[in-house]
This record gives sequence, structure tokens and C-alpha cells, in this order.
Amino acid sequence: MKITDLTIKLFKWEGIPPRRQGDASTSQLGLVTISTDEGLQGHAFLGSSMATAEDDAPGLIRYLKPLVMGQNPLDRERLWQELWTRNRQVSFRAIGAIDCALWDLGAKAAGLPLHKLLGSYRTSVPAYASSAPMDKLELFTDEVAHYKERGWTAYKIHPPRIPAYDIEVCAAVREVAGSDFTLMLDSMWSYDYPWALRVGKAIEELDYYWYEDPLPEDDLGGYVKLRKNLDIPLMATEYAPGGGFTAFAPWLQYGATDYLRGDIQVKGGITPLIKAAHMAEAFHLNFEMHHGGNSLNNIAQLHVIMAMKNCEFLEVLLPDVAQKYGISEDIEVDSNGMAHASDKVGIGAEIDFAMIEKMKAAELS
Repeated sequence: MKITDLTIKLFKWEGIPPRRQGDASTSQLGLVTISTDEGLQGHAFLGSSMATAEDDAPGLIRYLKPLVMGQNPLDRERLWQELWTRNRQVSFRAIGAIDCALWDLGAKAAGLPLHKLLGSYRTSVPAYASSAPMDKLELFTDEVAHYKERGWTAYKIHPPRIPAYDIEVCAAVREVAGSDFTLMLDSMWSYDYPWALRVGKAIEELDYYWYEDPLPEDDLGGYVKLRKNLDIPLMATEYAPGGGFTAFAPWLQYGATDYLRGDIQVKGGITPLIKAAHMAEAFHLNFEMHHGGNSLNNIAQLHVIMAMKNCEFLEVLLPDVAQKYGISEDIEVDSNGMAHASDKVGIGAEIDFAMIEKMKAAELS
């Protein structure tokens, strides 16, 4: 089997609700299609509500398409290694989109859902609602109450990033959520060390499940020191300096984090996520999946989670409609707060081809 073409259809995304003040209400996604001489196709989405595909698509066509043309699409590891050599010419998002499409194509060739091709560990996983960055305590307490009422069992706060007030927010959310509800805090790299320690001590007392990105992403020494002085698990490496799979190594070497973190867009595909998850498992650490940035990535990542022992949750970034576009059947979380694996062949995303054609802005080949 040989790859005969790679195309990108850019399609408009309008009316996106903002996650924070200043966010654009329009973007573009790209439908990446890899075609073969046996009639099989693999699909991926390029871009997100916050990163328009029109910025990444030209580089993907110019620098990455020539690397895969005429190649066997089942040679995913070799192809990913080739694609990664161009990470200074193109975005990680572009590399990740091609890798995702290759995995879709490979699972279709095998006649299997992607999680079966990867080697399934389970068929369902708890989801957590992941707040937008908000500035008022009442918005968080109302939101956690809403999701608890719906049967969800976990919630993550992206706080105002005023440390003393963030502690108040965390305490109020715990009071509303109750003692048996899982809570996390993602401080978005916003504290200095003294405040990171104070906030960490406070949420330890509140029985929070993890403490994410309290310090700048390049402060490896600060994370080492913070981890020694806190009992709550630390999560870092979402944007570890250097990017990609190998950027995890110093965080493990120096014991700077309790969990690793990544997604298709920020790490360059499904292939490095699998590598990172297995590496983390060898160190007895979790690899907690970051949201995928678009509907198809989120579905693909749910498959990957199903093939991992050391990931406990699916992240659902709020507002979730800013994650859902281009798919006619998206992930649904049930009344027990669980997301379930698809048994459809490949990634199994029900792509809305008619809508994409209607909203098409350009086609690149």
C-alpha cells in the first residue's frame, strides 16, 4: 500500500464562545486526508478554536507532504521520525495531524478501532469538567454544582491567578462539591515559588487530587523544590521547553513532576503520546492527557487513553462547544460521569463532510 495524495480542506468555524476575554469568535479547521492506492483514507483535523489551521496548513503541504508521498502508510514510526526532523519548519500541530491521520488509516487497514490496534486496557474512563479561566468565585461554585448534578465526578479549576483569592476559590468549590468529589487546580504557570508553596499547602488541606502548572514551564529547579515540600501530586510538562517527546526526559531525571502531560497538538501526534505514556509507566507515573483542541483529536485521544493503564481521566475543556465542531457524533459523557470507547473502525469519528464542504474556505494539495 502506498500514499498517493495528501490534501487539506480549510473550513470556517464561526460563533465560537470565548474562553477568556479577547478570544476570537472565528477560526478555521483543516480536514487532513491521506489517500492510498488501495482506496483507504485516513483523516485528521488541523487547528482549534484558538489556533487557526490557515497558519499551519501551508507549511504542512510544503515541508511534510513530500516526506509521506509514495510511502507505506503503515510505516508510522519511520514516517513520524522523518516528520519530526522538520519540527523547526512547521508546527507540532502539523506533525500531529499527519500522524493522527496515519493512525486512522492504519486502524482502518486492520479493520479495528484504534484502541484495539493500540492494545486495549479498558473501555471507559471518568471525565472531568475543566473550567475556563474565570474571575469570580461564584462562577466556579455554580459550575461545579451544575456538573455534579449531571453525575460527573471530577472538576478542574483554572483560577483568577491571584494567589490569595485562588485559595478562597478552591475552598468554596470544595464546600459546594463535597468531600467525595475529585477536584484539581491548574494555575497556568502564574505563581512565584513562595505563593506556589502557599497555594499548594492550602489545597493539600482541601484534599485536591493534583496541582497543575503552578510555576513557569521552564522553572525545573523550582518544581524540584516544590515537589519536595508538598505531598499533593504535581503535574507539569504540558509545554515543557523544547517540546515533543524528548522534553520529558529532564523532568523524570530530576524528579520535578509526579505526572506527565500532553496531547496530539502540543506533542506532535499519537506516536509520541504512546511513547510518553509507556515511559511514564516505567517511572510509576501517570500520563494525564490534555484536551485535544478539536473534536477529532479528542476522540483519537480517548482511544489512546483506552490503551493506557496510567491515565485516570478524560479532560473536557469548557465551554465544550469551543471543542466540538466538524463532527456529527461527538463524545458524550454519561450520567455516571464516564466516557466510553468507540467500537467503530479507525478513529471512528463521524466527520460531517457535507458541512465541511459548505463551509470550505480553501483546499490545499
